[in-house]
Amino acid sequence: MHTLHQAVAQCRTLVLEGPDDIGRSGLLSELARHGFLIRRAREQLQQVDPTRPYRELLAAPGLLAVDGSIIHELVYGPLRRGHSRVTWIQALDFAEAVAERDGALVHLTSPQIRDAESAEATSAYERAFRTLTRHVPVVTVDVSGLSPPVRGPASSSPFQLGRCTGKLTVG
Repeated sequence: MHTLHQAVAQCRTLVLEGPDDIGRSGLLSELARHGFLIRRAREQLQQVDPTRPYRELLAAPGLLAVDGSIIHELVYGPLRRGHSRVTWIQALDFAEAVAERDGALVHLTSPQIRDAESAEATSAYERAFRTLTRHVPVVTVDVSGLSPPVRGPASSSPFQLGRCTGKLTVG
């Protein structure tokens, strides 16, 4: 699997991850048009078992796209609180659960970095995905490289899958 288009065609599960300031609503809308059930799981993490809400999401039938996951906590927990409420063992278990559900992690990137926290988050995501790629396919998508849709009545989304001009790679 080398592109987002291939991931959409081959995966039952896509987990979109990337810095908070990266726009993802257009991509989520396009995934919904391709039949993916969209879920956002950024609720307050439970103290005892922070991965439980994500395991419950992965138990849903059909095509599933999750906006954000425990990887967000791995990145932003240390940046904002000094520690993560999710362990690496839990993150690796999550990655394996995504892979078992015929899934992939979609690493959203953009060359635009707005502040110091964004730069640190970008580096932390890169480190996390380098580690997780041993357990689950990772598709890197430069969201600034997604082209606008072809004009027409069927095109209401700001992006079209398969019409990407930017670099899409599997890490």
